[in-house]
Amino acid sequence: MAISWYPGHMHKASKELVKIMLKTDAVIEVLDARIPESSCNPLLATIRGERPCIRILNKADLADSETTAAWAAYFSKLDNSACLVNGRDAQISRADIVNIAKKLIKKTDETLLIQGQIVIDGIPNVGKSTLLNQLTERKVARTGNEPAVTKGQQRVKLLEGWYLIDTPGMLWPKLEDQESAYRLAVTGTIRNTAIEVADIAWFLAELLMLEYPERLASRYDYVASDRGAEHFFDELAKLRGSIGRGGKADLNKTAEILLNDFRSGKLGKFSLEKPPT
Repeated sequence: MAISWYPGHMHKASKELVKIMLKTDAVIEVLDARIPESSCNPLLATIRGERPCIRILNKADLADSETTAAWAAYFSKLDNSACLVNGRDAQISRADIVNIAKKLIKKTDETLLIQGQIVIDGIPNVGKSTLLNQLTERKVARTGNEPAVTKGQQRVKLLEGWYLIDTPGMLWPKLEDQESAYRLAVTGTIRNTAIEVADIAWFLAELLMLEYPERLASRYDYVASDRGAEHFFDELAKLRGSIGRGGKADLNKTAEILLNDFRSGKLGKFSLEKPPT
């Protein structure tokens, strides 16, 4: 099943973002550290143009630290950009953001560096609102464990003279790379109403059996084999008691168990993408 999710408020937000960029000095793009490439929105890249970009690899506590460091090094080498890593164990501050923004803006009149406006954007459910609350050290954005919680823009003060404009999480109209689309769905970027939860979990189960069989053994005492995802879900349903009518696995309930374990970090740390070499 092809995945696509671009509700009306995202289209509206993209048009508003174009106008805001005219008064923007730098951009923060928040990425999911588990899927840095898939969580890069090409539409946002087009809108920001040549403006300085600070990429933040968020939810780093859920990703492999070595792979995250490699991604940070890769993004830092791109023109007019910098990259920071943020997670529960190592949190960035508003001073970090402002200091890097000053270095990237490179304004000829140094007096202008005492003030600036930064837009923070990214895909849905990447932790942007939580990060905004962290940077401002107060609850200025509503958070939730689902995509598209933020629906409108708001302007908040970072430091004296420096302001941050929060924008709604946005995808792009057509997700052409369906492998990336499924990775976005697995990490919770796309609402489950846009695709069957069982399809998302099936993709994840096949990925785990192929690349991380030891995680399934550790969490579920399941030994991966060539019997496929259907056998895995049957065994997981027995283990967790998610049996439906006729004694067969309730696929939706069992799928939710797997996805929740993955998204909460109970299966361990995962990096589903590696940077170009």
